[in-house]
Amino acid sequence: MGKALLLMDIQHGTTGRYGATPEYFDRVVAAQAKAEDVGMPVILVRVGFSPGYPEVSDRNKSFAAVKEMGNLLLGDPSTEVEPRLLRGRGELVVTKKRISAFAGSDLLEILRAREVDHLVLAGIATGGVVLSTIRQAADLDFRLTVLSDLCLDRDEEVHRVLIEKVFPRHGDVVTSTDWRP
Repeated sequence: MGKALLLMDIQHGTTGRYGATPEYFDRVVAAQAKAEDVGMPVILVRVGFSPGYPEVSDRNKSFAAVKEMGNLLLGDPSTEVEPRLLRGRGELVVTKKRISAFAGSDLLEILRAREVDHLVLAGIATGGVVLSTIRQAADLDFRLTVLSDLCLDRDEEVHRVLIEKVFPRHGDVVTSTDWRP
């Protein structure tokens, strides 16, 4: 069994809204390089919808608003992964349809096929994709590590509480500098 690095929702439609800086991207790329250097799979998770939003229910408050605004359509720049992460070293791009990286994607099948049992998580936002994915991954019995400095949230208090109090209940929380793949 092995590990995989999931870099989640680091795409044009989120990075600017959450204040991703050049230093943030440098840290993400450095973590990606660490994973690549040891042969760890890197999976870039993005959110995107088909024209007409057939995947979005009007009962889903978050994504009904996305649909109403016409955002996150596949093919639109907002759904494109940050180009610096497309390094051509075997990274996979997975498209999801909800907040968790597992929801509406083929992520679980990819992880099973590669015999991955330990996920290393990072992404935007801490209270969105990272929280939803860590909870679902814990229920699926994955071992978990969160790279705290590679998670961003617009609400600093939400970020702090999740990083310091919630995520440690499910796995290890370390900085990308201290992380040893």
